[in-house]
Parts: sequence; structure tokens; C-alpha cells
Amino acid sequence: MKVGYFKGLRNDELIGMRREKNIEIMDTTLRDGEQTSGVSFLPSEKLQIAKLLLEELRVDRIEVASARVSEGELEGVKKITHWAAEKGYLDRVEVLGFVDTPKSVDWIVDAGAKVLNLLTKGSLNHLTHQLKKTPETHFEEIATCIRYAQAHGIEVNVYLEDWSNGMRNSKDYAMSMIRFLSELPVKRIMLPDTLGLLCPSEVTEFLGYICKSFPEVHFDFHAHNDYDLSVANVLNAVNIGARGIHTTVNGLGERTGNAPLESVVAVIKDFTDFSLNINESKIYRISKLIEQFSGLRIPANKPVVGENVFTQTAGVHADGDNKKNLYFSDLLPERFGRTRKYALGKTSGKANILKNLVELGISLEPDELAKVTQKIIELGDKKERVTTEDLPYIISDVLQNNSIHRDIVIDGYHMVHSKGLKPSVQLRIKMYSEFYEQNASGDGQYDSFMKALKKIYKSLDKELPKLTDFQISIPPGGKTDAFVECVITWDLGGRIFKTKGLDSDQTIAAMKATEKMLNIIEQIKKSNKTEKKNPYGNEYSPIAW
Repeated sequence: MKVGYFKGLRNDELIGMRREKNIEIMDTTLRDGEQTSGVSFLPSEKLQIAKLLLEELRVDRIEVASARVSEGELEGVKKITHWAAEKGYLDRVEVLGFVDTPKSVDWIVDAGAKVLNLLTKGSLNHLTHQLKKTPETHFEEIATCIRYAQAHGIEVNVYLEDWSNGMRNSKDYAMSMIRFLSELPVKRIMLPDTLGLLCPSEVTEFLGYICKSFPEVHFDFHAHNDYDLSVANVLNAVNIGARGIHTTVNGLGERTGNAPLESVVAVIKDFTDFSLNINESKIYRISKLIEQFSGLRIPANKPVVGENVFTQTAGVHADGDNKKNLYFSDLLPERFGRTRKYALGKTSGKANILKNLVELGISLEPDELAKVTQKIIELGDKKERVTTEDLPYIISDVLQNNSIHRDIVIDGYHMVHSKGLKPSVQLRIKMYSEFYEQNASGDGQYDSFMKALKKIYKSLDKELPKLTDFQISIPPGGKTDAFVECVITWDLGGRIFKTKGLDSDQTIAAMKATEKMLNIIEQIKKSNKTEKKNPYGNEYSPIAW
């Protein structure tokens, strides 16, 4: 399909034809979005979504269902229309219906709705092969349906299904349909790219030709995303004359989905001079609710609402943000009820970490910051990334390590865990300048490690404290692919103290906590030799490491 299909129409004649400065957003998450494979909203969920769309997000209209689908669908629409009538929103609630007088209209009346979105055929191909009717018959049945709807107090908008193919392959039919509808009491004519096959230049050409031919008609554009061009097509549609745009939250919809509301709103606001009634700050909230209700997770890199969209990972970016916000754009997270984050991982630099420390209200000495940075890089090499929630735990671990002399080190280990056999560990520790090695098996990997360690200490006529409590956790809001924290409580002759270990593997975290314990008891013994009283205060005081 080449630009210039409609002769005599120049793009410079098309741009700027529209007079209205406000674009209507009609969200069809509850109707077209529910056609996503595996997605079905409960009636109560539909009501909650409708409330958020109309009251908080402030979309202009919502399409909530298809007529005659099921009793559950009818129940869901009744819940919405009952609430909408009380709030004065009933004229903004729309239901898809069919040219099947009187069935769809009667269903809509029974549901308490006031707006019918009538589905008609926008291409001769669909009309001929699916309905097997002539244009004259189809037009007559459409007129009958509209008259019946009007008689029952129902306002009518009309969909031209497969309109994009109609303009490509049966232009005369598509234009005659629009001409026919323009003379009927129809509030909006809605032009869907049903198969998501248009490119932006075709949207400009087809819609521009129609808007020039019928300047007084309100046209909506309904994009699908099969070529990942839905948002680009929407941008051209509003620039060329569309007065309304159809969207779904998170881009839900059949096949690859519809034009995503979150991206459409951002693009129209930032790349055109048209206005919207949308409250951008509520977009993220409703996006997350739809994620939960639909069961479809939002990709981390999805524009506007994805987890990573406002997360800087590279240290050079954080450094640039510190120096006059060099990596900021108009797409600010605060617009959408979000905040900018600085991810912590192997590509993080001091600037990233400093950004997170400022947020937490923590200040470190230069040598401490260097050690925290190194720890984050080590974790990043093992797994994906560390979160801001993890940072206090890493800092605590680093600062505690600084306060302990490492006279004893776990120098090497080999663990075996096989089905049907007890786990076993081969352990080597370095105590000052000497190495000691033992094997043991136990009920688990850490149990095996402890039994091997006890063998070493028994051979040296040394005692180990009693393990009284053992806890494994991840930081609240943290990621299990970053690290876990192990906290072990020890009892050394009535002296209670705790040690902590951090690692991406929980057994290694426990071993690190145990290594700290070994060094602490060495320090205690050294102190007891030089001081008659306990340097740690009351012997029952808990000491955390």
C-alpha cells in the first residue's frame, strides 16, 4: 500500500483540519480487553474497574460489554449502570450491540444502559462472505436498528468492522457506508483497524480523506497492535482529524491487544497540542489493578507502567542526573503516580548508590561506601539486581564485617545433596595460619556443615556456642534473586548474641553468619585474657553482629 492512494489529497491539506482541541478517550478494557485469551472479569471486578476509569482516571467513556453474551455479562452491566445512574455517568457507559433488531437493543434496555455501539460491516469482504448480504440490505437493517434504539431512548454510535481493509480493498463501499450513516441520528462513527494491519502513513491517508469529506462528523479511531504500530497510528489519527481514540489498560485485547491507554495518553500529551481529560497520576494504580484482575503480568520494560521504565541502572546515568538531570525527559514518573529509582547491580557506580542512600537518609564514610559498592557488584555478578529495600541490609552487613577481625575463615567447602542420600559436606577452615579439614553428613546442608565444624573444633579441644534460633528471610520488598538474610542466635555460656549473613544462597548466608560467630568467640576469649570483667557488659546482654 503506497502513500498517495487517494489522488489529489495532499498531507499539507490534511494536517490541522480539525477544530476541536480536546480528544475523547473511550476505554474498552471491559469489552475488547476482556477478549484477551484467558481473561474474564467477575461482575464485581467490572464494577471496580468502571469506577476507577470514570471517577479517578476520568476517561470520557467506557465500553463495558457485548450484548447477549451471557447472564454473567448482564449482571456485570447492571451493576455498572446502577452505580453510573446514581453518579450521573450513565451517558458515558456504552455496550456493543449487533444489527439484530430488536434483540441487542432489548438486552441493553434490560441492562439499564443508554448507549449502543452498533457493530456493522466496514468492508465489502466481510459483508459478502460473513453476512452474505448486499449493501442495500445491510443499510436498511442498520437504519431499522437505529430507529428502534431511538424509540427506546438509546443513543447510537456505529462501528465499521474491518474498516481498514474496507479502505484498502473496497473504498467505494466504505465511503458509501459513512455517507449513509452521516445522514442518520448517529453520534459517532467509529473506525477500527480490526486486524491491526495499517501503518501510520495509511492512517493519515485514509482518515484524512474521510475527515475532509465529512468535516462535521465525529470519528473515533480504534487501533490494534499486531505490528506494534497502534500508538504511532493513534498519533497520526489525532493529528489528521480523529476526535476520539479507543484504548485498553495495559494494551489488553485480542491477539496482540489494543492501543494501550497509558502510552496513548503520554503520546497525545507530549507530541500534540490537543488536550485530554485524563488524570495521569491514576494510570499506574489502575494498571496494577488490571494486572491483578486479569492475571496477566505487566512486562518489566512496558512503557509508562513497567517496573523498569523509571529505573536507572547504569551508574553514569545516575551521575548525569546528579549533574543537572541530564538523563531526564518529559516522561517524568511523577506524572503517572510513580517515582524514579536507581537500580543497584553490577553496573552501579557510587552515584547510583548515593542516590539511594539520600532517599534512605543514610550517610557513609568514603571507605564504607567503597565496600558497599563492591558488595553490590558481587551480588550483581551472581544474580540480576539489588533493590533499594535490600540496601540497608547490605550496609548493616558491611559495617558489621568491619568491626570483626577475621582470624578464622571458611577457606573451602564441597557440598553434596542427592535424592535418597543424606547431604554431606567437606569443609576446610583457616584458623590464623593453620588449615583444618573434616567431612560430615547430616539432615541438611547446613546441619552437615555444622557437624564438620564441630569435628574440627573438637579436635582442637575448643567449644562452640549453642545455636538457639535460626531465621532465613528476604528484605521486605526485596528480591529473592538478589540475596537472603540469615540471622542466627547463639548462646555462649549464657552470653546471648546474634550474627547475620547475606548471600544469594541461604546455606552460604548461614555459613557466613557462622563464620562471624567463630571470630566473635575468638575476640571474646582474647578480651577475657586481658580483662577481668566482661567487656561486653552484662553477660546476658544480647549482642548483634
